[in-house]
Amino acid sequence: MNAMKLKRPGSADWKKLLMDNVLILVLLMMIVVIIVIEPAFFQWRVMKDILTQSAVKLICALGLMFPLLLGGTDLAGGRQVGLAAVIVASLSQTATYVNRFYPNLPNLPIIVPILITLLVVSVIGLCNGLMISKLKMAPFIATYGMSTIVYGINCLYFAQEPNRSQPIGGIREELTCLSSTQFLGVSLLVWIALAIALVVWFVLNRTTFGKHIYIVGGNQETAKVSGVNVPLIIIACFIIESCLVGMGGILEVARTGGANSGYGVSYEFDAISACVVGGVSLSGGVGKVSGALIGVIVFTIISYGLTFIGLNPNWQLIIKGLIIIAAVALDMRKNA
Repeated sequence: MNAMKLKRPGSADWKKLLMDNVLILVLLMMIVVIIVIEPAFFQWRVMKDILTQSAVKLICALGLMFPLLLGGTDLAGGRQVGLAAVIVASLSQTATYVNRFYPNLPNLPIIVPILITLLVVSVIGLCNGLMISKLKMAPFIATYGMSTIVYGINCLYFAQEPNRSQPIGGIREELTCLSSTQFLGVSLLVWIALAIALVVWFVLNRTTFGKHIYIVGGNQETAKVSGVNVPLIIIACFIIESCLVGMGGILEVARTGGANSGYGVSYEFDAISACVVGGVSLSGGVGKVSGALIGVIVFTIISYGLTFIGLNPNWQLIIKGLIIIAAVALDMRKNA
């Protein structure tokens, strides 16, 4: 009787495992160094702040995952966060607030400003999807142009009378309670982000639509031969992505209690970087929700930690840039 032989991981397997996780390991080592320098960093209060800050970033990263899985990107993601923040804030001010964006607007049910905001950003996603799928524009160019357009629209909207580009405040408690309310000692924002992550995981892993996303991202020609409606998948992914980053803008208003046209600057780059660090390939067809989650948490801990130990903000930018370059270089090598 022949005994079953267990396959032992060879050097090639270990090398691949190390290559896939080397950046995460380096970042974890950085976290250890931060804790050694400032032991007070390792406490529950700090961790709660990090989780709360990670919530909006995670939602944005989950949104950017969709175009990334297609082998594309969306450089308008951050500007959509800003537009969503300004729109929902302008429609959600208390009736007694002195500097109201719409002085005569009655208190709407809070779901109304949220739905209006998501509708606006979904139109932006639809435009991006149409430019890429029907006009065959490169995602980089199409979304860069859309980023400029969205920012211009946001500035015009923000500058109208009587607001005149003043920060929007006086947000109603029905919206801010999403951040101030805690469940099991953690902000409700965190639980909302985790719930959205669970829904995205289900869509990508348990639905035909999700499987088609990976097929299109792996090879569009193969997807067409297999009967996948490639244009529809692309359009749907960009609409979903816009709705998710729009939700990120809404929750950012809930967290900060206000908004201005500068909200969301560079959020798309942070989201893309977190995704790539977590193993989402820029080439398309490869990526997991768990990877995006890990990337966001690690990135936020690093950023928060460097500030916590008092590192010069300019050095923080350099370190952040090096991490991004390293993540992209490793991704290119793994998928070469």
